Amino acid sequence: MNKTKVLGFAVIALLVLNFGILSFLFFSKNEDGPRGRKMPREIIIEKLHFDENQIVEYDKTIKIHQENIRNLDDSIKSAKNELYQLLNSDTIDSVKKDSLFLKLADLQKQIETTHFNHFIEIKKLCKKEQLPDYKNLTEELSKLFSHPRRPKH
Repeated sequence: MNKTKVLGFAVIALLVLNFGILSFLFFSKNEDGPRGRKMPREIIIEKLHFDENQIVEYDKTIKIHQENIRNLDDSIKSAKNELYQLLNSDTIDSVKKDSLFLKLADLQKQIETTHFNHFIEIKKLCKKEQLPDYKNLTEELSKLFSHPRRPKH
């Protein structure tokens, strides 16, 4: 066998392997998030022992919550873009800069308020016997939904 046949065979084998891995990743159902972490939805359903009706209602609140957060995130991106555009001018308008900082702070406050209200809605979905589980969940919120720490370089 000459080198070109071996090389051709290797390329074909690598392509088949790549397509196999991509197919596995695309078609496998995995409810875990990045690095095997469970998604917040699954954590809450599991910890609060939601029944099917509660899950349906919870999914409705998730959609509303995600839309609200998406809109606020878009506003933050827009405000940040406007803020960093100030860097292109020879003199920075400090009034404009300060107003954008205040706008960003207000938007972040709205995000936290939206998250807080989302958990109030979750509490309303709980049955009386689930309230102790809800209390335990609220004590773990900062740990459960914090972003994983990145390794230091």
